Amino acid sequence: MRFFSACAALLVLLTGCGDLPQPFRGNPGRAARNLAVPLAIRLAVPPPPQALLDEVNARRLAQAVTEGLQGQEVPAIAIDTPLPLDWRLDITADNLGTTIRPRFQLFNADGVSQGVFDGAPVPIRGWAEPTPPILTAVATQAVPGLTRLLLSVQAARASASPSAIAAGPPRVRFLPVRGAPGDGATALAARMRDFMSNLGFVVQEAAEGAQYGLTALVQLTPAANNQQLVELHWVVTRRDGEELGRVIQLNEVPTGRLNRFWGDIAYVAAEQASGGVQTIIRNATTGPASAPAAPPPAATSANVAVPPGLR
Repeated sequence: MRFFSACAALLVLLTGCGDLPQPFRGNPGRAARNLAVPLAIRLAVPPPPQALLDEVNARRLAQAVTEGLQGQEVPAIAIDTPLPLDWRLDITADNLGTTIRPRFQLFNADGVSQGVFDGAPVPIRGWAEPTPPILTAVATQAVPGLTRLLLSVQAARASASPSAIAAGPPRVRFLPVRGAPGDGATALAARMRDFMSNLGFVVQEAAEGAQYGLTALVQLTPAANNQQLVELHWVVTRRDGEELGRVIQLNEVPTGRLNRFWGDIAYVAAEQASGGVQTIIRNATTGPASAPAAPPPAATSANVAVPPGLR
């Protein structure tokens, strides 16, 4: 049974996660503390000429986005002409027929794209005749995603080599988690974004500029003694959708344990899987021969089959 195409099978058994204490509750750890450091750049938000808006509303949108970012303690400024050391947030818009999708692209001071965030689509009539509340709503919806993107870029740059920083950190498109009950989809995605950023990757939701895709597939099946078997697959793909490999994690938890909050289980799962994801991407880039050997599997069982629904 083929688990990986780019690296050897990596099965990580999270033994007894359901009975773990809660050492991380209220303590986000070193990674989160690093992400909380304010950005050491100024972000210029010029009025967007390519956003399908007239000049007045383009300025209103730039101002609304700027104020939203400032509310998140991002040093942003609405300005016509960015200064030489400013980073820049370009806003464009795509006509999807019945809706308009705003797109936000982040550039460093050298003009190298660092990441992309797609806003929520707006009805075309609302975009053609925007009121201040509509533009404020567009900014309000986009600001949390833009803030996550900025923090991801900052963490990735802190972990990258000078040459990698010059070229722009590698970007991974994170696709929605499937099959997770409770808040698993949100918790797993948030924790994996943090760990991948600390490994030098920018994690974004948009496809543009991303070299790799990453998602998680979750399946729960009944087990003995009122337990559930949790099978978690982190699937890494190329830009064209070709699968490069997957990290597979198995764990038994008490039945219903994950129906509401994943908590530290999501933290531990993402922490242990992120290194395997990095190895798959490294092997795809340099070839297995030049990549470090994957660590031996810990406490794994033999001949673990892949359920049909996760293939």
